[in-house]
Amino acid sequence: SDGLHTPSEVVRMAWERGLRFLAITDHDTVEGVAEAVQAAQGLELEVIPGVEISTEIDGTSVHMLGYYVDYEAEELLCFFAASRKARLERAQKILAKLQALGISLSWERILALANGGTVGRAHIARALQEASYVQTTQDAFDRYLVPGQPAYVPRPKLTPQEAIALIRRVGGLPVLAHPWGVAFILPELVSEGLVGLEVYYPGYHAEITAYLERLTRENGLICTGGSDFHGLGLLPENELGQVYVPERCIRELKERKRLLKGG
Repeated sequence: SDGLHTPSEVVRMAWERGLRFLAITDHDTVEGVAEAVQAAQGLELEVIPGVEISTEIDGTSVHMLGYYVDYEAEELLCFFAASRKARLERAQKILAKLQALGISLSWERILALANGGTVGRAHIARALQEASYVQTTQDAFDRYLVPGQPAYVPRPKLTPQEAIALIRRVGGLPVLAHPWGVAFILPELVSEGLVGLEVYYPGYHAEITAYLERLTRENGLICTGGSDFHGLGLLPENELGQVYVPERCIRELKERKRLLKGG
């Protein structure tokens, strides 16, 4: 979705770094999963099919991970086709707002940066950086692309509860992504079928991790984790494989998937 590399390249990098498991969780698309699964054939690397769905509740952005989803499910593909169309329309509105501010970006360049994937604000941020309107992509978000800034355009989103229901309908395991700061909604999400928390995450120091681990125990949830890798050199703190995730997380995910299937 908003990464720098193809799924095949990410698989190759993961294998070269000695990783044993790799979850492909693009934002609001599963288009890269099949390529990643195919690229991992013959390697000692298991690709976990997944997705990261953007949701919102009471003005708060919440990302919901879905692991082991059926990435060929018609309901999922139809939903993301509509989401992709909405993202394209949103991106064009953002460019129009930037144009009104005297900032001219090429739509063709935005599409090229997306490289066939879902167009998002990250691609516009990179275009702003390339054109020297900002120093960094984070600067682009802070100055133009977040709520309250002049080029921000909202888009319709599912609620976290709706995303959980969708993930479960397509055979997946819903997990709350980078939950620090949004854990206040945990009780309601658990009651809706949440199965895990992303406990191991870049920038989470030992106290945060310990707190999230305690929340998983108290709520009967699974610990998961990941590097949130988007590309080499793009976010230095989010390098592939940088965050250690205990193998028990994978075992528990697989067991929960087995129970979901009734096997």
